[in-house]
Amino acid sequence: PSLLGFFLLSEESLLQVLLEIQQNSHFCVLNSRYIQHLFTFSELSPPPLSRLNRSYPVSSPNEYSLFFSNCAPETRVSMDVITEIYNLDRDGSKDYLSAGQTQLPSLYTVFSVLYLFFLAYWVYVCYTNRRCVHRIHLLMSGLLLFKALNLICAAEDKHYVKVTGTPHGWDVLFYIFQFIRVVLLFTVIVLIGTGWSFLKPFLQEREKKVLMIVIPLQVLANIASVVIGETGPFIKDWATWNQVFLLVDIICCCAIIFPIVWSIRSLRETSKTDGKAARNLAKLTLFRQFYIVVIGYLYFTRIVVFALRTIAAYKYQWVSNAAEETASLAFYLIIFYMFRPVEKNEYFILEEEDEEAAELALRDEDFEL
Repeated sequence: PSLLGFFLLSEESLLQVLLEIQQNSHFCVLNSRYIQHLFTFSELSPPPLSRLNRSYPVSSPNEYSLFFSNCAPETRVSMDVITEIYNLDRDGSKDYLSAGQTQLPSLYTVFSVLYLFFLAYWVYVCYTNRRCVHRIHLLMSGLLLFKALNLICAAEDKHYVKVTGTPHGWDVLFYIFQFIRVVLLFTVIVLIGTGWSFLKPFLQEREKKVLMIVIPLQVLANIASVVIGETGPFIKDWATWNQVFLLVDIICCCAIIFPIVWSIRSLRETSKTDGKAARNLAKLTLFRQFYIVVIGYLYFTRIVVFALRTIAAYKYQWVSNAAEETASLAFYLIIFYMFRPVEKNEYFILEEEDEEAAELALRDEDFEL
């Protein structure tokens, strides 16, 4: 029984314990000096009702994970375990979120309200310019709606976990709306990159293939996200699911760039033959800016946010979430402004005297990717 037990392990000590196990495959982690020992099965009450009910105060603030270790490989164990892990607020109430996440309910609530105002204004813009509204603008409206719903569910999920310790079903709604939102986001980026509905009424075969690749991959990525979020290292293939999510996300991020590159190259070729240099230069400028904005958004949310999450102290884990949501809101604002429905879009309506200058610009400059 002394070879089976529970312990707490801080994030900083996890690497040290892994090194101990790597150096000695027969090493029992319960004997490590880096763990905070809770109890072993030798402390349980005698059979047949072996049980233990105990509280453990944690005196050293940090981010801890609860582990069970079985150092008797020939022993099979079955048990019912109920755990409560919480911080005590100043008024004595329990906070079941970690110190670095306790601000998330308020953070997500603020951003959900901002997106609802954004959606209301977008609907107003579409209504006042309804003669210029294309199908892509309707998809963009849906994207804003599901982004707001996703944040509302995230706020409720974290709120109920903070107060009661369980999400009360809000996690299910969160994952549903997250799936729809992510698929819509990648679809909108691909369709805008192709110029669908506002530059041309249909998609080419290669553009359809990009969507046929991206959407199923996003289904797989969201399945991996659910497995990662709702489980932990205790399941057999948890590390594999992390690798699947990372790989699929990288593939999708690369795939959505191709339609933008194709559009830029197509516009450069068209500008040499159709005699509308000023108009093509405006479109080319628009898609260049779109390309840069998309690359910047993907870089920030995938690399910078990950770096913040890695280097931030446990009390400030919410900063990476705030940075990610701020970058996302800025990205949405820029993209929606660039492709808003207006009768006289400054990108496409140019004066005749600009034609000669545009021809020179198209002749002189190059944009190789």
